[in-house]
Order: sequence, then structure tokens, then C-alpha cells
Amino acid sequence: MFDRVSTFPDWHNKPPVDRATSDLIYPSWIAGTWRVKSTLFDLVAPLAPEIVTPGFESNRDYVNQPIEFNVRFAEQSNGVIADRAFNGLNIARAYLGDRAVLSVKVDPDSPNKQITFLKGDRILTSTITGRATETPASNQFITSEIFQQIFRGSAQPYLNQVETTTAYNYSPNQITADQITAIYLSPQDPDYFKAGNTPVALYRYRLEFSPLNE
Repeated sequence: MFDRVSTFPDWHNKPPVDRATSDLIYPSWIAGTWRVKSTLFDLVAPLAPEIVTPGFESNRDYVNQPIEFNVRFAEQSNGVIADRAFNGLNIARAYLGDRAVLSVKVDPDSPNKQITFLKGDRILTSTITGRATETPASNQFITSEIFQQIFRGSAQPYLNQVETTTAYNYSPNQITADQITAIYLSPQDPDYFKAGNTPVALYRYRLEFSPLNE
């Protein structure tokens, strides 16, 4: 996966992942509550102008505009896991606004299914279907997750696949990360066979974590 990050944006396939069954286990050094500054610094539409996803051009407005939010990772008996409901709500509100996001819930039967309830009876359901992790060194952690997303709120539900690959680096009292989000078309999309396994949009973020004392 380190090679995957270094070859951005020359991506033509999805990463090799295993089926996601249990939750993602993080290294112990990420446990706690953090203030995150997320900065989008690059975006690419590999198949433009033939195929461009909705909202891609408007996302250029976010380039080099830091967005901040809190995230939390909790120690459990099986290791450190993300507080997905807490993190999902804070991240969604940071990007969309407090009033636009009503709540975020995680399926009690599966930590890999998350539902975001938005204003105007709109619902975004994200289900993690595949995952891979790598630990190049004791202070480094790389993870890739593949999501199936369904957005309901219009006459026709919108489906796509999303990959998030994140390379974390830990140093005392600080974590930095290089995060890439890739958007793939779902088989229901009329352009699916044109795109194949090439992402139709790539977004690259710089994440800076500062510890919060609770």
C-alpha cells in the first residue's frame, strides 16, 4: 500500500483488500481524542472530460482551505478502534454544516455500516466491504477501505464505490497522515464499463492530528 500512495494519481485498479467482517484495529498510539486539520491539496479526474463525477468541479473551492474537526479512538479488549459515530458526525458537520447533518448512526450489528441522516429526508448509507492494512514501521500505519455508498433523497438513488487509503505517521504528541479518497462508478452506472476499475475522481488530503485533553 505504500507503493499505492507513492504512485498517486496513476491509479488504474482498486487495491487488493480482504472482506471486511470485524472492525479496523488501529495501533495503540492513535488512542485518544484529537483535533484534526484536514487540507485538500490535490484533486484529479482521471477520465475527464468524458467522465466527471457530480460535484468534482465545485470541490476545487476547498483546495488549500483547512477544515478542522475532532475525532476519537477508543481502547477496546481487541485493540484500538475508531468511534465511527462520533467521528462521522464531526467530519460531516465540518464539511456540510451543523444544520445539514442531523445524526450519524452505526449499525449495532456491524461496525462497517454507517448511516448519515441529512436535512431534507436525505440519507447516506456507507458500507465497508473490503479492507487492507500495513505497518511499515512501529510509527507508521497504512490502511485502505472500500465503501459502497448509497445516497437517497431524490427520485433516483445515487450509488458509487469509494476507496479511502490513509498513511499515518506518529511522532510524540502529533500524528500526520496522507489520505487519498478515490471515487469509482458502481455497476449500476451507465458509464461503468467505460471506467472499469479506474477511479473517476481522486482527492488527496493532508491530515494533522493534535491531542485534546478530555
